[in-house]
Amino acid sequence: MNLGPHADFIVAAYAVTAFVVAVMVAWVVLDHATLRRVLGELEDQGVTRRSRREETP
Repeated sequence: MNLGPHADFIVAAYAVTAFVVAVMVAWVVLDHATLRRVLGELEDQGVTRRSRREETP
């Protein structure tokens, strides 16, 4: 595969894109873990989510 005279730019663009996507995925995974921990701590304290409240007629 010949990328021509712009091969360095093309490879660098793909590398930067892959790096940015990997960082964003890691950020989401870490944020998810943090929020689950915080939510667990709040539920341990007795705080409930409104979506879990039972409706009373």
